[in-house]
Amino acid sequence: MPLRKRFGKSGDVIRGVNLGGLFVLEPWITPSLFQEWDGSDRKVVDEWTFCAVLGKDECQSRLQRHWQSWVTEDDIETLASLGLNHVRIPIGHWAFAPSDSEPYVQGQIPYLEQVIQWAGKHNLNAIIDLHGVPGSQNGFDNSGKFGGIGWQQAQENIDRSIQAVEGIARIAAKHADIVDAIQVVNEPANWGLSVDGVIDFYRRAYTSFRSIAPDAIMVIHDAFLSPNDWGRFNVRGWDNVILDTHNYHVFVRDRLTMGRNQHLEATCEDAKNVRGFNNQLWTVTGEWSLATTDCAKWLNGMEKGARWDGTLPWEMNGPVYQSATCSGQNSIAAWDQETRTFMRQFAETQMDAYESGSGWFFWNFKTEGADDWNYIELARHGLVPVPPTDRVYSRYALDNDHWRIRLNSTWCHE
Repeated sequence: MPLRKRFGKSGDVIRGVNLGGLFVLEPWITPSLFQEWDGSDRKVVDEWTFCAVLGKDECQSRLQRHWQSWVTEDDIETLASLGLNHVRIPIGHWAFAPSDSEPYVQGQIPYLEQVIQWAGKHNLNAIIDLHGVPGSQNGFDNSGKFGGIGWQQAQENIDRSIQAVEGIARIAAKHADIVDAIQVVNEPANWGLSVDGVIDFYRRAYTSFRSIAPDAIMVIHDAFLSPNDWGRFNVRGWDNVILDTHNYHVFVRDRLTMGRNQHLEATCEDAKNVRGFNNQLWTVTGEWSLATTDCAKWLNGMEKGARWDGTLPWEMNGPVYQSATCSGQNSIAAWDQETRTFMRQFAETQMDAYESGSGWFFWNFKTEGADDWNYIELARHGLVPVPPTDRVYSRYALDNDHWRIRLNSTWCHE
């Protein structure tokens, strides 16, 4: 498969952050928007129910204020000053392919274009990510609608998804010097979908948006498949395609129960996966964080607790260990020096790992209360390197413009 395009203005490694919580609401990112329903009988858990309960007029008013304030030019300027080169902008289908049967409101596109223009002004490139599709591709609140996975249950859902991709492509073509890639759907869940159907959608999206934005890279998600199955996405005849994979350490038992050194060692295994596939499709880790607990308020859903302290029912039927507590887990102010050192090591080890592929996007650029998910706040405290190449614990050495890898380090042995 030809790989014919460098990424953006700054070369062939993506170092970026997600602008999550802007055009697709997530209660844990901006709990202030959902706080009035905490403990209420009116279940507001996602953007669908947010608008359904408020009604379109009030929803429009509140979201308009949110779009104006959650991402500012100061934020974009700050991200550029931290040495990043990309932003990933999640947005829902309803901005481009609305339906009277859905409670969502529109008006996002002028704000999207404003963010893109700010990115360009500050020498950043952007990927626009279709984060939610009709019927939901995963049932997560971050798809716009929490609950069942209904995306493939109606052809209309697929058609409207293509309509949304084409709408994104028109914006990408208009801002071609800034928007270098389009993600055609985020996190389709293989356990609730036909993977063949997902690949068929990728084929159709590739043809549709390339007719509008021929130079844009297509980003496809791995559908949470094992790296052993990633070859299914290497479709003959495609070019300029990125495979997106997401690495978190808090949502499954084998990662959540790890000790600190184990988190670092597991990240080295992730490096092998992305490096191994990167010569077939550019492989980018589109979401990761420094969280080693799932303690962020409402991370697992509105009014839901955490696996870590046993307040969320899960397979261990209790906390990760007997005295596990969520107190202070998400606050830099509460972290002792040993924790802060580990967080810096964890950040650098993940950056190393994902740059053995084609780069990374941290989730998220900021949050209202979860510091281990807040890149700007982590950078302010020296817990991620600024710029990202200024690494202390790295197993890479910068030789002119190229990284030389030391295969053996404190945590990585290959």
